[in-house]
Parts: sequence; C-alpha cells; structure tokens
Amino acid sequence: MAARPIASGTISFGLVAIPIKMFSTAESDARIQFNSLHKTCGTRVRQQFYCPKDEVVVSRDDLIKGYQFAKDQYVIFTPDELKEMELASTQSIDIKEFVPLSEVDPLFYEKAYYLGPDKGGAKPYALLAEAMKATGRAALARYAARGKDYLVLLRPFEDGIMMQQLRYTDEIRAFDDVDLGDAKVEPAELDLAKQLVEQIASDHFTPEAYHDGVREQVMAAIEQKVAGQELTFAPKEEPKAQVIDLMEALKASLGEAKGDDASSDGAKRKPAKKAAATTERAKRANTKK
Repeated sequence: MAARPIASGTISFGLVAIPIKMFSTAESDARIQFNSLHKTCGTRVRQQFYCPKDEVVVSRDDLIKGYQFAKDQYVIFTPDELKEMELASTQSIDIKEFVPLSEVDPLFYEKAYYLGPDKGGAKPYALLAEAMKATGRAALARYAARGKDYLVLLRPFEDGIMMQQLRYTDEIRAFDDVDLGDAKVEPAELDLAKQLVEQIASDHFTPEAYHDGVREQVMAAIEQKVAGQELTFAPKEEPKAQVIDLMEALKASLGEAKGDDASSDGAKRKPAKKAAATTERAKRANTKK
C-alpha cells in the first residue's frame, strides 16, 4: 500500500523550486495505547478541565491562554493576539545553506519526515538528492507551517531526501550542567575497555536485529485477554549483584563476551599456534607438579 502524504509544499533555493510531498516516518499502528475506562461499567472516560479555586468543571469555551511569568502570575493573550504572532504558513522549505552532514550533531534532531517529489518535481528532486550525497552535505532550511517557524535539515536518505526537524540552540541544555565527577581513567583499565569494545564490535548497524521485547509481551498478553485466556508470564530474573571492582567487572565482561562468541555459529576461534602454545604450557605445569 502506497504511503499517504500528510502535507505538500515546495523546496526552494535560488531560482529553483521543487514541489514535494511530506510523509510520516513513523508507523502509528506500531504503538500500543491503553485507554482509561470507568472501573464500574468499562466505559471510556472523558477528560475535563477543572478549576480548583471555583471548584467547577470548566468548558472549552471558558478557557483562555496565559503565560506564567512568575509564580501564579500570568499575562493573558486573546485569540486575535495569538493569531497575529503566528507565522504565515507558506509550506515552503527555504534552503539557507549547505553544511557537512557530520557537522550537525544528532542531539539537535527532533522529528523526521520523508520527502517525495510531487508532480513535475521528480527530476530536480533527484538532482538535489544526488548532489547532497555526492558532496556529503545537507541543507539547512526554514520551514513555516502550522503558524510556527521550524529549523529543518534536508539530508540524503537511501535514494531520496529526509527532512529532519531540528531543535534551536536555546532549547538544548548545556552538557556542562551534568556532573561528571573527577574520575581518572588508568591505562590498564582503558586497555581492557578497548578489548571489550572490539570483542562485541560490528561494522554495520542492523536495526532489524533488535526488537521491542516489552511491546511483544504486551501484544501477546492482549491476544490472550481477547481470547479469554488466563495471563501467564515467565518468572523475572533477579537483578545481578553490583560489581564494585572496575577491573574485575571488565575482565568478567570479556569472559562473557568470549563465551557468547564460542557458542555462536560464527564463533571466533583461537589461532592454532596460540592454542598449541596454551596446551604446551599446561603440559609443563603438570610435569612440574
């Protein structure tokens, strides 16, 4: 089934205008959502707005917008005032500059959308995608939609273009706010840690190899409930004791990783010479005994 666009617009830079369609990257059916029901009759309940001062339920018609500038102090804005402050939605994605894709940290990434060409836009769309891919650059652009001014990044993705909505700088907390302590890494510890990284390293990201175990369990439980069956769950494993000694933890982790390799189909074997040398040392030790 072909994906349905959620919006249409235009990518523009210089005198070039590319008509596009926008698509969601998320599969909404993949989400599991539970509704709040009335315990007595099982009817889905509705949310209401409640005023704790007057102790009454407030209808939507009686709601106004306010901004809290101090504790319990608000400045009120009328609908017309809010409307005037909104940016006119042009649905135009205006490219401002092309930057190396590696320069934009994923920390700035927010929502992502697929972009596809609209009527008459296939050729310039493909040209832009190939040009960004060939130069290793992505396009920083402004996108006016839904009354807001978005900073977005257009980047090549597979054979097309993805639009990544970005956070503004003032929306990101500085990493300096995080207390990192004053720990010193010893060379021996670093060597062991590097061995552990290499032990379970991979050259490719394979997302299909990972699954949401909780979602799968919840779906299985839902199916059991729908079928009128009693829920059954496997006993949960007890949490492992915390290892305090960092060197011992690293060594133990290396041992576990090697054990996992040995039990897998693609197990990494010790070289024959190394195995033979190990056997010879064992024989000499037994002779001394």
